[in-house]
Amino acid sequence: MSINRNTVKISYSSIICTEHTHIDGDVTFGLKNIVHPTAKILAESGPIIIGDYNLIEENVTIVNRNPGLTMIIGNHNVFEVGATIETCQIGDQNVFESKCKVGPLIKITNGCVIGSMCDINYDETLAENTVIYGSKCDRRIQLEKPSIQLSQIEFLGKILPNYQRIERPNYRLPEQ
Repeated sequence: MSINRNTVKISYSSIICTEHTHIDGDVTFGLKNIVHPTAKILAESGPIIIGDYNLIEENVTIVNRNPGLTMIIGNHNVFEVGATIETCQIGDQNVFESKCKVGPLIKITNGCVIGSMCDINYDETLAENTVIYGSKCDRRIQLEKPSIQLSQIEFLGKILPNYQRIERPNYRLPEQ
């Protein structure tokens, strides 16, 4: 377990499992985020701001290697097992499926799905509701955004503290 409490800000309702989890650099968690064991969140070259209600599963790597840029992750995103994320711009309600790789050049808007094992790093901004899938990273536009995982986040928020060591919150978000 390695969470740098001097630079990592965890809001009072986020659940960060500490078993083999590595979080370092200027990282700020918003409300009700869930971080599973073995995740890595590294602000190597710039800060990372994670919004509200994000689900970060096992072996996910989120790293900001973009000098001088702030990585901003919106709300209601799901990062499935083994996903690797380097882009600095992620909107709301996206799904990053297992073992996908998102490089630093691409910008993810809202409602996008990056399929399992897809490796993308184009210098472009994805249109809302884009789905990238298959071995050739084909794409299409879906009619609706992926469903929000509120019930799963609420369930994990109740269950995980019973079975995992949880990093204590150390930050209260400013009133808006």
